[in-house]
Amino acid sequence: MAKGPISARFLRTSRKIVRPYLRRAMGLGDFLAAVEGRRSFPRWMGEIKGLTLKQREFIVQQAIVLLEGFYAHLPLKRAMYAIDPLQRLRLLQHRLPQYNSDTIFHAEMMDIFRSLRDRHTIYLLPPPFQRAAAWLPFKVESYWHGQGRGKRGRNRNHAPKRRRYLVSHVAPGFSQSTFRKGVELLNWNGVPIARAVELAGAQSAGNSPEARHGLGLQLLTARALETDPLPDAEWVTIRYRTLRGREEETRVSWTITEQPPSRTAAQKRPEIFKFLFVPEVLELEKKPRSRLNGLQPRLPGIFRVRIIRTPYGRFGYIRIFSFDVTDADELVSEFRRLIKHVPRNGLIIDVRDNLGGRTKAAEMLLQFISPLGPIVPEGVYFANTARTLELCQLQKNNLKEGPHGLAPWIESIQRSLETNAMFSAKFLRNDPHECNSMAEERYPGNVIVITNALCYSATEFFAAGFQDHDGKILGVDHVTGGGGATVRTHQELSKYFEEAPDSPFQALPKKAGLTVAFRRSQRVRAQAGNDVEDFGIRADFFHYMTRDDVLNRNVDLINRAARHLAELSRPGAFAGTKVHGRTPA
Repeated sequence: MAKGPISARFLRTSRKIVRPYLRRAMGLGDFLAAVEGRRSFPRWMGEIKGLTLKQREFIVQQAIVLLEGFYAHLPLKRAMYAIDPLQRLRLLQHRLPQYNSDTIFHAEMMDIFRSLRDRHTIYLLPPPFQRAAAWLPFKVESYWHGQGRGKRGRNRNHAPKRRRYLVSHVAPGFSQSTFRKGVELLNWNGVPIARAVELAGAQSAGNSPEARHGLGLQLLTARALETDPLPDAEWVTIRYRTLRGREEETRVSWTITEQPPSRTAAQKRPEIFKFLFVPEVLELEKKPRSRLNGLQPRLPGIFRVRIIRTPYGRFGYIRIFSFDVTDADELVSEFRRLIKHVPRNGLIIDVRDNLGGRTKAAEMLLQFISPLGPIVPEGVYFANTARTLELCQLQKNNLKEGPHGLAPWIESIQRSLETNAMFSAKFLRNDPHECNSMAEERYPGNVIVITNALCYSATEFFAAGFQDHDGKILGVDHVTGGGGATVRTHQELSKYFEEAPDSPFQALPKKAGLTVAFRRSQRVRAQAGNDVEDFGIRADFFHYMTRDDVLNRNVDLINRAARHLAELSRPGAFAGTKVHGRTPA
């Protein structure tokens, strides 16, 4: 028999790559007991030693440095959400002697950063939370049920559309009576399921109702404990409707495992779903793939490609799961290769749930798919502070931060000393030449991009750029996540100040971490001057997700996208626009 919360059957049916993690699994109660020193802990948790009072004071002081000196959104977040994170941090400094446990201190720090409603600017917990994932062995998704409203208001013969919640994925090996893929959730720990999702979303940093709903669905069953709050209970009691229509109840316990390595904290929650439901992708990522046919991606964790047949024609479909890569050029090169192996008459690009990564990769893809050219990259700008001026002066020749380093921003921030301007001037983050260097290889057919409220950061650079260059977006939410910024960690900024005579940075204790949005972005062309942060990108068309979408590979969503592609192919669909200097045929 298997030890711990994982059954022998679960272990036996799991992929080889995840078995070591599952064998070392533990329940939530045992994890908390190990954190508090009441029981022995496994090696993967690392060295568990609590923070001293001085170490907590130091973390809070460094958080103040980061927000006060570098946080690009601070003035606007204060105004939009009526918050004062700096005052809360100073109050926490004063009250630190009252915090008698690390978990209470971490919870307060996370709540202060969560109040910013900014998933770029976060507090990263030290070990053992840093390497831990909490999960339930299934995933919940929602769809819309009902006929909705007519043009003149509610149709008397039909109820308005409302969300329903299904189990969309179940981990291999997990089995509990009639609880399986496709059952409808009704209650969660005695709370109506819609309210339970709302409460989970309130624990996220989502800045719109749709973003909080999407994040709430994820937090319901998966939490990366470096950035997400601990579950409130050791297990959940679920009331559900079976596939035969009966109402039943079951109890499922939270499991804690070590999490497979991830490049960034933002990607950790999606990695839990990969770990549970598509572990074969983890295997493919570890093995170099030398022999490939046209539709097999060399980056299986980034792309999924297929050819789809719909009532409106045969089209290409590319899912982009992330822009979080070490080498942006490698991602661009692979995308360039893949679009040559899909039908030439139309392409659907699906970036739902893509949390971002390298903005260079995102904006370089636009030259292959945008109806209008040349591509104009988004501009970015700083909050005017003495620290951002010092940063620009220290890194004026750092080409990783811009085509000309940070030198272009220096004069603008210096002028703010006289004008008292809140923000610097806007300059380019990515090189226009690189963003147009392969424009002649543009995909010849029409393209539509699918988004949702979990699209964030670099994915919003991609979606905004596509729309700003006359592309059309089909959303399953009305807006994207609203994360229009570039982000740096406390450690990265500390390295930037290594040669400064009065660096405000020192290494954080116990491998704790902080990240900050240090530059805001603005859109271009017809949307020039509009911000992405907090507002996101509004879709041109909206699709109500159906039960078939959730359970049958997005069949209705893809047909809807195909219909729009067919409409775009009609004469006059692009009247008055140019494709990279050419009028489309």
